[in-house]
Order: sequence, then C-alpha cells, then structure tokens
Amino acid sequence: MSTLLQTLYDYHAWANVDLFNTLERIDPEKHTTELQTALRLISHYYVVSRIFAGHLQGIPHGFTSDNLEETPILDELRTAVASSDQWYLDYLGTASPAALSEAVAFTFTDGDKGYMTREEMLTHVALHGGYHRGEVGRILWQLSVTPPWDTFAVYLHQAEPARRQQGSKQPAPV
Repeated sequence: MSTLLQTLYDYHAWANVDLFNTLERIDPEKHTTELQTALRLISHYYVVSRIFAGHLQGIPHGFTSDNLEETPILDELRTAVASSDQWYLDYLGTASPAALSEAVAFTFTDGDKGYMTREEMLTHVALHGGYHRGEVGRILWQLSVTPPWDTFAVYLHQAEPARRQQGSKQPAPV
C-alpha cells in the first residue's frame, strides 16, 4: 500500500463530502441550470472512477460513455460517490506495492487503447475528481456561494491538527 495514495484518497473522500454539503445549500428552483451543471460534472468524475475501478479489477465496467445518460439527483449522486470513494479506500488498504506498480492494458469508452500502472490509474482518478470539483467551485463563486476550501494542505491540517505546531518536537508524519 502507498501511504501517499491512501492519504490522497482520504482527502478525495473528505473533499467530496464537503462539496455535497455545500451543494445542499443551493436553491434548486432559483439555480436549476447551475446545480444541474455541477451535478453533471460530479456525475462525470464519478463514472470515470467506476470505469477505472473496473480496469483496476480487470473486469468489464459496463459504461459506454464517460457520464450517465441521466444525471442523478443530489442525494443519489452523493450516495454513489461516497460508495465509490469507500471502494477506493478499501482497495488501497489491500493493494501491495507490487500490485500498484503492475501495468494494465485497457480500453477507454471511446475505443482508444490505454496502458497505465495501477498507481497511475489511482492517481488519475483522484486528480481528475479534483479538477472537476474545481469547476464546480467556479459555479459556486458565480452564485456568490463560497466553495469548500478544497486543498490537500487544508485536509492534512484538519485531519492532523498537530501539524500546526511548527517547531514542536513532534515531527510531521511522512
């Protein structure tokens, strides 16, 4: 298991929860289009996470596109994303360094061929989700809603408050 990947996925799950909590505050009647766009972006990175979960397991993922035909409502998408995040956390809890360095051939939904290590796939899924959470953050700013403070550093310091004790005898975790 990679400690950095484990921490990255802890952060990824934390950021997703924070984003859904913020989206709950959006008035769906007043901001239908913006909320739909935000959910569509999240649905996309959710589907990509499920596609790569299939690649990681060496099983068909069942998707023909990188998004769902119909966008789920907020609560359904929250549940699906949380379940996917937990799957990745569980996967990382059992993945050996040898497994993570193994390269896997796969096919993208558009038919193009791909070849990545499991570690590269895992990194892609987390960074891809962060990219699209950033897009949702821009939508929130346009609605005058402060987006979540979605940064790895913020997560690390909230998860481990002792990190704020600069110069203490307690070294930061590696």
